[in-house]
Amino acid sequence: MTEDTLKEGDPLIAPSTTEHPLYESVVEACKTVYDPEIPVNIFDLGLIYTIDISQENAVRIVMTLTAPGCPVAGEMPGWVADAIEPLPGVKQVDVEMTFQPQWGMDMMSDEARLELGFI
Repeated sequence: MTEDTLKEGDPLIAPSTTEHPLYESVVEACKTVYDPEIPVNIFDLGLIYTIDISQENAVRIVMTLTAPGCPVAGEMPGWVADAIEPLPGVKQVDVEMTFQPQWGMDMMSDEARLELGFI
């Protein structure tokens, strides 16, 4: 989903394939990756927008960063791919970066907010 193909009323974040048998394993793998500046995993921070898993077990991750100028912007997608690729059954991993919509603190899980002292 790109800005060019969006129509009014379309979601800004594509839904994940939560019913796929690999989904929970991929989520757990994403939770092993941490933003080095924030002591919370990237999934609970809300940086993982979409986990799309095909019938052939190819995994496509759409993610963002807390800020476009993040010092690990070039490395973070590789960390995510490295965490997911070894999972049994995963055939391929592609990680795509986006800044639309822009990340906000409201995207964090309650666990992340608690860890960071926001609740």
